[in-house]
Amino acid sequence: MVHKYVLHNNQIREAADRVLSPGQIGLLSGWGVFSTIRVVDGILFAWERHWARMKHDAELLHVPFPEDPDAVRSDLLRLVEANSAFRATLRVVVVRNSGGIWEGPGPQRDYDLIALTTKPKDWGEGARLTVVPQARHSAQTFAGAKTLSWSMNLCWYETAQRKGFDEALLLNEKNNVSECTSANIFLARGDRVWTPPLSSGCLPGVTRDVLLHELRLDGLAVEEKDFTVEDLGNADEIFITSTTRNLLPVFEVDGVPMPRRSHARERLAEAFAQYVSRYTEAAVALKR
Repeated sequence: MVHKYVLHNNQIREAADRVLSPGQIGLLSGWGVFSTIRVVDGILFAWERHWARMKHDAELLHVPFPEDPDAVRSDLLRLVEANSAFRATLRVVVVRNSGGIWEGPGPQRDYDLIALTTKPKDWGEGARLTVVPQARHSAQTFAGAKTLSWSMNLCWYETAQRKGFDEALLLNEKNNVSECTSANIFLARGDRVWTPPLSSGCLPGVTRDVLLHELRLDGLAVEEKDFTVEDLGNADEIFITSTTRNLLPVFEVDGVPMPRRSHARERLAEAFAQYVSRYTEAAVALKR
C-alpha cells in the first residue's frame, strides 16, 4: 500500500486526489518510463544512476523528460519528508501526455511526473524461480528499457506466484537466460560471477551496475556472460538482484534445487552493503 502523500509534478498531494486525466496518452498506452529507488536514511540511493537510465529510456521512447535532475531530486525528497518515508521504496514515473488520436483535453504539460512511496517489501530468505521461454527478444529496439508497458512482466510474475514460485526467469529467443520480471540474475562458479550481458535483452539494473562496475573483491571477478538454464545446475551458487531485494539467493528453479556451495553472494552482499553506507554517508555530509 502506498503512503498517504504522492508527488504530482512539483506538488505534494493526497494519494486519493484525482489529478490524472483519461486524455493522458501515456496512461492509456503505457507510454512513459519509471524507476524504483531505495530510500536509505532519507537519501535516494544511487539517484544518479536511476536518473541516467530514465533519461536514456525516455529519449529512446520519445517521452518528454525533466531537464533538471537536482530539482526533481529535491521534489522527491519533499515527498519522502511528507510521508516520513526515510527507509522506504520510492517509485517515480514520467508519463507522456500528448500524441495520438486518443489525446484528450486537460493536461497542460508535455509530461506528468508522479512519485509514490511505500514500505520495503520482505522477500524472504531466498527465491524459487520458474522458467518462461521466449519472454525476451534481445534484438528488439526497446529491449532493456524500463517502460510503463509492464503488464507482461506482471502477468508472468502473477502466474509464477499462482504456481507456487516466487519469480519468473525469462529466456530470450536464443534460449539464453535474460533476467527475471523485476530482477537481474547472477551465476557464481569458482572465482567468477557472471550475469547476462545487456545484449541478452535484460534491463540494466542499478544493483547489477554497482556489482559490475563499483565492487572489487580479491579473488573474485564479476563479469557479463551468456548462459543457459542448464548452466545454472552446474554453478556453485545462483542469486538475483534488484533495488528492493539487494542480493537474494535462488533456492530452486522449476522445483530443482540450486547449488549453494559458494560464498560469492555473501561476500558481494557485504561489499554492497558497505557501498550503500558510504554513498549514504557522503550524501548526508553534502546536506550539512
